[in-house]
Amino acid sequence: MSIVFGKWDSQDVKINDSSLANYITLQTKVVPHTFGKQSRHRFEKRKMSIVERLVNKVMRSGQGKRKLSGKYIRGRGSCGKKLQAMRIVEEAFSIVERKTNQNPLQVLVKAIENAAPREDTTKIKKGGISYAVAVDVAPLKRVDESLKNIALSGFIGSFNQKRSAAEALAEELILASKFDQKSLSVKRKDEVERIAKSSR
Repeated sequence: MSIVFGKWDSQDVKINDSSLANYITLQTKVVPHTFGKQSRHRFEKRKMSIVERLVNKVMRSGQGKRKLSGKYIRGRGSCGKKLQAMRIVEEAFSIVERKTNQNPLQVLVKAIENAAPREDTTKIKKGGISYAVAVDVAPLKRVDESLKNIALSGFIGSFNQKRSAAEALAEELILASKFDQKSLSVKRKDEVERIAKSSR
């Protein structure tokens, strides 16, 4: 079955970036919840539905290793509350469909492709001196980074604002799918690639 939330069919969704095709899984149940089945083995999460992976990113707390500018509360009180996170994503999909007249799954896939960084930096230590070197990003990490930045941008857009997390997430998905520079996830991708380019 591939109908998400009982509303949106993923049969006609196209993935244009061939490098990400094996890592964006569109097959899902009506309720995208596998109870951590794919988290027990290495690289298994590539088989997890892309919608569930977005829901899991929405559930996260904290900013992770790389802090983005500004202070804000992440998680909207939904840290670990998967049903609440699913409601946020479902509502965001409804807003995307209403504003664009497109399948929100296609908009999500396009947003992931546009916000996935191709190059990043890593630190190498030689003779007691550490310096940054540009490296290619693995496809699975590209999808991870893209989803993380999309979810994070949704919360930044709703922090101390009158709009809800679902509205901010929907706007981020629409902007990222159009490769709009107002999208925070696209800006973050460009910033990471720019730093990597200067470290070549």
